[in-house]
Amino acid sequence: MTNPVLWFEEVGRDDVETVGGKNASLGEMVSNLASRGVPVPPGFATTSDAYRRFVEFNGLDQEIERRLADYQDGKASLAETGSAIRGAFLAADWPEEIADAICGAYEELSKRMGQRSGDVAVRSSATAEDLPDASFAGQQETFLNIRGTRKLLAACRRCYASLFTDRAISYRETKGFDHLKVALSIGVQQMVRSDLAGAGVMFSIDPETGFDKLVVVDASWGLGETVVQGAVDPDAYQVFKPLLENHDLSPIIHKGRGSKLEKMIYAREGENPTRVVPTSRAEQLSFVLTDNEILKLARWAVEIESHYGCPMDMEWAKDGRTGEMFIVQARPETVQSQRDTGSFKQYRITEKGRQLTTGLAIGNKVVSAPVCLIRDPADIERFVEGSVLVTETTDPDWVPIMKRAAAVVTDRGGRTSHAAIVSRELGLPAIVGTGDATEVLHDEQDITVSCAEGEDGFVYEGDAEFEEETLNFADIPQTRTKVMLNLANPAAAMRWWQLPADGVGLARMEFVISNHVKVHPMALVEFDTLEDEAAKREIAKMTRGYESKPQYFVQQLARGLARIAATVYPNPVIVRMSDFKTNEYANLLGGSGFEPEEANPMIGFRGASRYYSPNYAPGFALECQAIRRLRDEMGFKNILVMIPFCRSTKEADKVLEVMAENGLNRGEDGLEVYVMCELPSNVVRAKAFAERFDGFSIGSNDLTQLTLGVDRDSEDLIELFDEQDPAVKWMISTVIASAHEAGAKVGLCGQAPSDHPEFADFLVECGIDSISVTPDSFMSVKQHVADAEAGKTPSD
Repeated sequence: MTNPVLWFEEVGRDDVETVGGKNASLGEMVSNLASRGVPVPPGFATTSDAYRRFVEFNGLDQEIERRLADYQDGKASLAETGSAIRGAFLAADWPEEIADAICGAYEELSKRMGQRSGDVAVRSSATAEDLPDASFAGQQETFLNIRGTRKLLAACRRCYASLFTDRAISYRETKGFDHLKVALSIGVQQMVRSDLAGAGVMFSIDPETGFDKLVVVDASWGLGETVVQGAVDPDAYQVFKPLLENHDLSPIIHKGRGSKLEKMIYAREGENPTRVVPTSRAEQLSFVLTDNEILKLARWAVEIESHYGCPMDMEWAKDGRTGEMFIVQARPETVQSQRDTGSFKQYRITEKGRQLTTGLAIGNKVVSAPVCLIRDPADIERFVEGSVLVTETTDPDWVPIMKRAAAVVTDRGGRTSHAAIVSRELGLPAIVGTGDATEVLHDEQDITVSCAEGEDGFVYEGDAEFEEETLNFADIPQTRTKVMLNLANPAAAMRWWQLPADGVGLARMEFVISNHVKVHPMALVEFDTLEDEAAKREIAKMTRGYESKPQYFVQQLARGLARIAATVYPNPVIVRMSDFKTNEYANLLGGSGFEPEEANPMIGFRGASRYYSPNYAPGFALECQAIRRLRDEMGFKNILVMIPFCRSTKEADKVLEVMAENGLNRGEDGLEVYVMCELPSNVVRAKAFAERFDGFSIGSNDLTQLTLGVDRDSEDLIELFDEQDPAVKWMISTVIASAHEAGAKVGLCGQAPSDHPEFADFLVECGIDSISVTPDSFMSVKQHVADAEAGKTPSD
């Protein structure tokens, strides 16, 4: 036979039939990407011919064929079949020439590593895996920290046997692969001492939404198996790819700290070469990677994706002895890259029960079904088809019942865990990393699993009512009037990346603060003198790892807004500076001591009046720092600024002066500043306001309220609140005409165009420049605007 062992540098991605998908990809990277700065640990692979020789030498092919025939005829269970075949492999002997070749290559690899008996990773690589349409995630085994020829040959034999694990047999049955035609190669690769540092998984595409401008990185302490297996809740990072080319920028748009309660390390004694131990409190509260390391990994991901020409799923590891990082695996991403991008299915919950638990949402669906709670894989047989599988975590042994589940909910795991990867591939909604699902849910309980509300998934009591709609992007007409989005929730923004919006006309900073930052800015500025001890303890916990308490606010706010800005980049994103009312500010962590009690907060200390007030100016300075970070350090020059509730031109001058003092100068480096048009004074003095601002954004709710003198929240006056009242329409038409005469742009952000087609017709007739709507209204408003521009009336 030909040489049963090939070094990685001798193979490439065209050699899948010879060394399997995993090893072919490792060889491809060693040969082609090392020169571009992507390091891969050295190693070698056994060939598929070596596997077939092993099978032939031990007469295993007849045993395999007989056992599988019994299984397919219903004479034996999956467990019995897999166990019998694996047992035959483990009892088999090595052909001398193959054993000698493996041991000889191992000795050579050890020399290259500078060790007498090097510690290696032994990985299975099937000839049908890591394909563009089938990942075979976790189907075969990997063995870490293997040292010495005896243990190496034992691990290799176990790799061969793992070709017939229950989950591998089941997966091949589902995908239609011939069991006897699939062969297995073994990769033997230098271990990266990530047990002394960290490791994880990385995607060059958002595995949830398919947003192709992201690199998503998961990281945990120790060997990477805990992340892959979903045994830990890892740190989660997101990097915006289009801005990575500029090394002066740091486009990290999300950093989420996972609990990381366990880590896998080398075992010092015993047969098992690795063991799982608890992490320290310091490790749990620290990020695994520095910003520079995150950016380095992201740039490698872009290089790898560029070379392969498709979105990639990668594993990385950091050596704790040298500080070096490596790519240890790369395979095509198999879910989002295969999805039809010409349409988008959205779900909208209209009525729901009590929230029972929450975690990370996988997929974009809503499912109602009874619970089937299984804690132990030994109890898999009692799973009820069509139920929601609730368990602590899954591994490949669970795949046979995951295929029969309506949804999956787990206690542990991140977005790159086994449960997440397989659920995506099976098209199942899943919620992972709840922490308590197995405690709060019980067998046969009716629940609704919602993965359609952003990156957080929710389990609701009972059967929720929901609507389903398919949006076909080919049906969206072109319009002269820009149709933009109203976005506030960074966690949900990327769901809408496929919509051909002209930008974001309203990004609500206060929503990002309340949901993403959660702390009153003044409580961070004056943390040392904060009297609320409970709030002080919570703030100290949340801000651990940041260079200062105020910097926590700046970085969290900047990254939250960056996730919105990335969705429509390079189109403009108009960020409205904070517009909380005093009672809303008081509800922020540590906020009660900084806010006055007002009888009518709606027309009280809000908007522009806060920004120059000594009582809030230091907080506004942090808001300005966040905008500067977004534009200057992260690179989102598409961020524009809007000032809310600006009562007079005198107040406008004060705000612009304070902004300039904080490094935000209108007109400098393309920065545009808008003003909300929500007060009659904004209309009456529109030309004067236009001298100070680049444009107006009509807030139709507040403008209606203050024009008609109607409390928009009053149930008794609800019939009087009418955005189409002639007085309100006069205000709108007047400000549009005045602004255009002064050379300023005008947009409107409100619900009226969504609810009333004739209102969109009125706005187009007035010559408005843009209309901003909620994402679920985008399609209908776009059509309304197109009809209006074509001269069609709503009745047509």
